[in-house]
Amino acid sequence: MPLKTTQLKISDAEYQSRCERLAEIIDELGISGVVLFDADYIKYYTGFAFIPTERPMGFVMAKSGDKGLFIPRMELEHAQSMAIIKYITYYREYPDTNHPMNVLAGMLGEMNITGKIGADNDGYPWIFGYRGTPLSELTGNEFINCRALIEDQMAVKSPAELALLQESAQWANLALTLLQRYTVVGASEIEVAHRASNDATLTLLDTIGPIWRNNSGYHEGAVATYRGQIGRNAAIPHALTSNIKFQSGDVLVGESSAAVWGYVSELERTMIIGTPSDDQKRMFDHMLNLQTLAMEVLEPGKPCSAVDKEVRAYFAKHDLMPYWKHHSGHTIGLRYHEGPFLDIGDDTQLKAGMVFTVEPGLYIPELGGFRHSDMVVVTDDGAQMMTYFPRTLEELTISV
Repeated sequence: MPLKTTQLKISDAEYQSRCERLAEIIDELGISGVVLFDADYIKYYTGFAFIPTERPMGFVMAKSGDKGLFIPRMELEHAQSMAIIKYITYYREYPDTNHPMNVLAGMLGEMNITGKIGADNDGYPWIFGYRGTPLSELTGNEFINCRALIEDQMAVKSPAELALLQESAQWANLALTLLQRYTVVGASEIEVAHRASNDATLTLLDTIGPIWRNNSGYHEGAVATYRGQIGRNAAIPHALTSNIKFQSGDVLVGESSAAVWGYVSELERTMIIGTPSDDQKRMFDHMLNLQTLAMEVLEPGKPCSAVDKEVRAYFAKHDLMPYWKHHSGHTIGLRYHEGPFLDIGDDTQLKAGMVFTVEPGLYIPELGGFRHSDMVVVTDDGAQMMTYFPRTLEELTISV
């Protein structure tokens, strides 16, 4: 019996299974079908990865189970080569003498999708300069927002999705290792980040290139960066790259990921250049305690809010709330931020197969920011870390 070749991708059978669940959602909502414009939703159900622009694109599925893609002419061969969907309707271009929404309205009629229709948006969203009439106005049909049920489906990862996320975590680990290794006083963040990302990606290509695709708009291969989180700027969680040069005493927040067939991981570490000060040690220890606490209380059946409440209780107990800025984590998969969230405002029940980033942080303007982020999967009896980079201060101190 011949051996099966390993493939790092989602199978056609799994895409079909996802569509079967979508059919159940159609029945639950009592609608005649759905039309989805979100690029990640289209990728999730069809395998078609593309760059969203002003040109409307959509996935259509009828109550009967019939499926179709709605695309511009320029994407026809692209869709035919990637998507599991065979029925494709295309329009010439946007803008054009015949607006694309007229073509989509005709497609819905051909597929007998009328009356109440599920959608993630009433017409293509106005992005990149697009303008168009809402589908409800154009067709006279009633559109029911079905985003919540689709997000619920995407939140619980299949074994194949977990395998892709684990593969992504492996290459993120290499990229962050190189980022730390290449960081020296006097170098700039851009030269270090580019060198680490390039070297990690070339190694990825040498290792799994023949069975790998990135299929993501977020990253091309493996990537590691400080994204401006250097010195006092590390106290800005979503800072932007500024080409800062490293200095002794800097607190750094490095982060890495890798795109593997559309799935992305998240790995972040706080590092310090030179001998840490007492204040740096104290805040690092608190950050590590907070993250450990959040990971230890993750378990199926518990609401997401309960995890964040435990974390905020630690903040309050140790008078750290002035240094709090964000929730304790979020799910991740095709997008680098997904829901549900580890936040006191989110009571979604934790389920086995959900993958969270766990990343409570401390941000002190005069000192810097302290945040580790690890990817953790909820299991039947608790949770398991998927990332495995060193976490202690000793291991994350960069010698001068």
